[in-house]
Formats: sequence, C-alpha cells, structure tokens
Amino acid sequence: QVQLVESGGGLTQAGGSLRLSCSCSGGAFSSYRMGWFRQAPGKEREFVASTSWGGAFTDYADSVKGRFTITRDNNKRTSYLLMDYLKPEDTAVYYCAASGATDSSRSAGDYDYWGQGTQVTVSS
Repeated sequence: QVQLVESGGGLTQAGGSLRLSCSCSGGAFSSYRMGWFRQAPGKEREFVASTSWGGAFTDYADSVKGRFTITRDNNKRTSYLLMDYLKPEDTAVYYCAASGATDSSRSAGDYDYWGQGTQVTVSS
C-alpha cells in the first residue's frame, strides 16, 4: 500500500520561502511521476508542479514558474517543493501525488496516490 505524507507547511510572510517534503512508503517510488497540487478555500484543486521518475523532466504551472522548484531524492523516497518569493495568493492546502503513468500530466485524475495535505499560509 502506497502512503504519501507531506510536511513543511506553515505560516510565512510575503516574499518568504518554504520547503515542502513528501515522504513515500510502499510501492515503487522511483518509478512514479510525482506531482504537487494545491487547493485554496472555495476553489478547485489545481496543478502546481510535477517531476518525472528520474527528475530530469519537470513541469510547472505558469503561476509558480520561476518561483517554485520541484525535486526528488529516490534514495530517500521523498519529493520536495521549494517555494520562494511566496505571495498571499499561494495560500492553500498543498497535496503531494504520485502517478504510475509515465506521461506528464497536470490532471489530478491521472494521479493514483495522494497525501493528506499540508497548509501553507502567506501573509501580506
């Protein structure tokens, strides 16, 4: 059984940084595409970033491109999302997700496993 556990969320001021971690237990982590999504109150869950199984290929939503960086350490079975220059509009619950498919996807429906989410709050 695959379990994903996020950590690293919290409260920070605009312009600050946070690093989210997603630890994976069970399954074949090194073969999964890993993604990060977020959901703000009253809004739908939206794609943030994803990385291929080896980390060579990444994809970012336009709203975070140049500010967020997704990485992974397959030896540690962990995916990371480094968030710099945070803005109040980045406030949301952030979810880690894993997909057994090899093709890149921004659709939540293409991801097979999900974490419980971690809250990120950015004050102005």
